[in-house]
Amino acid sequence: MKLTKYTHACVRLEKDGRVLVLDPGTFSETAEALEGAHAVLITHEHADHIDVPAVAAALNGNGGLELFAPEGVAQNVRKEAPDAADRVHAVEPGTAFDAAGFAVRSFGGQHALIHPQIPVVANIGYLVDEDVYHPGDSFIIPDGISVRTLLVPVHAPWNKVSEVVDFVIGVRAERAYAIHDGLLNDTGLGLVEGHVKRIGARYGTEYTHLSARDSVEL
Repeated sequence: MKLTKYTHACVRLEKDGRVLVLDPGTFSETAEALEGAHAVLITHEHADHIDVPAVAAALNGNGGLELFAPEGVAQNVRKEAPDAADRVHAVEPGTAFDAAGFAVRSFGGQHALIHPQIPVVANIGYLVDEDVYHPGDSFIIPDGISVRTLLVPVHAPWNKVSEVVDFVIGVRAERAYAIHDGLLNDTGLGLVEGHVKRIGARYGTEYTHLSARDSVEL
């Protein structure tokens, strides 16, 4: 399986001629990520994780494209792309389903707290092919499984470095790559990555930096 990172929270997975995209948001190269896609997974409703007009346009322009998202997101997308409503599926945590030939399991349930005065929204973390785990905006550790490839939200209004490192330690994946890095400059990213790489290695996790459009074979 090939993983390609895009700016911020978006990644694209490819295997056997099938393409799965996670969280194509407004900070990302959304049109590029969605080109030729067969399925899209959305973790939650925030714009940096779903560019609704771009996703609706992709659904309208590609009759084979399916989307999976929390109920509120699914409802909104159906309104924007009514002709594709039957290809927009609501997801709850604790379920398993097939998305364009990729085996997907869902975890979590809600977004991490930003501030008590900011409402908490639904958030789903996705494990793809028992390998790649995208937690969205949360540090939910999937239960009962071993993650091989962890996508780490390294910076956000809702986290701090110690929580990022503890998430990596808690999951103990074989390898890890950053997501949710769109608000960091090179200095800040290097600082966080240094902690994750150094401490994560003590617990068996190999952290590797990926820039936007970089790809790795898993």
